[in-house]
Amino acid sequence: MSSTELPGVRAVATAVPPAVGTVRVVEGEELRSVALPGLTLTVRSRPPERTGLPPALYVHGLGGSSQNWSALMPLLQDVVDGEAVDLPGFGDSPPPDDGNYSVTGHARAVIRFLDAGERGPVHLFGNSLGGAVATRVAAVRPDLVRTLTLVSPALPEIRVQRSALPTGLLAVPGVAGLFARLTTDWSAEERTRGVMALCYGDPARVSEAGFRAAVAETERRMGLPYFWDAMARSARGIVDAYTLGGQHGLWRQAERVLAPTQLVYGGRDQLVSYRMARKASAAFRDSRLLTLPDAGHVAMMEYPEAVAQAFRELLDERGGS
Repeated sequence: MSSTELPGVRAVATAVPPAVGTVRVVEGEELRSVALPGLTLTVRSRPPERTGLPPALYVHGLGGSSQNWSALMPLLQDVVDGEAVDLPGFGDSPPPDDGNYSVTGHARAVIRFLDAGERGPVHLFGNSLGGAVATRVAAVRPDLVRTLTLVSPALPEIRVQRSALPTGLLAVPGVAGLFARLTTDWSAEERTRGVMALCYGDPARVSEAGFRAAVAETERRMGLPYFWDAMARSARGIVDAYTLGGQHGLWRQAERVLAPTQLVYGGRDQLVSYRMARKASAAFRDSRLLTLPDAGHVAMMEYPEAVAQAFRELLDERGGS
């Protein structure tokens, strides 16, 4: 064991010095770094219970990481061979060489990863920004996607909820830097509580151990020199995607998705409106809907058993593969 590794925790090298702490890896998970043209991705995996299971890929949302899927992955390791990716600039993946944080840029990163590993078609999961990315991947590369599971996908809304406006403001040039300066004195605990209040239907459901792990991750990320830039540019990417029309519009691309789609929406979601569930159900041609009245924006973290059961039912419809 090297000096940078501890039981249950493994450090993965990034392209940006100096190293800023270690990334949490729970028991049963593994991390690896995948070098691709123009980017390096950190991938979290959990070995499947047996060989020959179909592959799955999990894609996190804005400000998140592959850790957002750690509650769901073990519940499905008997039916899929799962991996979760840190999008460029998030988790432990360094920024992309071209600085492209658009939805299309993130989608290209996912496509490059799947093509390089020859793992497609996969059962593709996405939350929030990751849901928009997964929608674009499924639309432009249907050969890579077996099924699509979208948890509160960030698809365009005409009337954005008031509680989501501060996130959108990060897209305005200069705002992220200003916010970073104004919140210099905020503790990691304060930042973490704020994020949980925004993302969870009931933050009290988070265990003390889970909260402490989230605080440690917040401290680690705030030490990364590119943290605010990745947040701001990715937020701008979502806003830009909302304004695209024609064949590149996300709703138009949702209509092109051929893969059977499981939609998951939370009734207490402050970032993606619960009312968008009906529109999404109509847009995806082969969809089924799970609504969780008490869930917020990250149902796979709040109610992983319910999300896992919905996916299992989707698998059953397809004959288990």
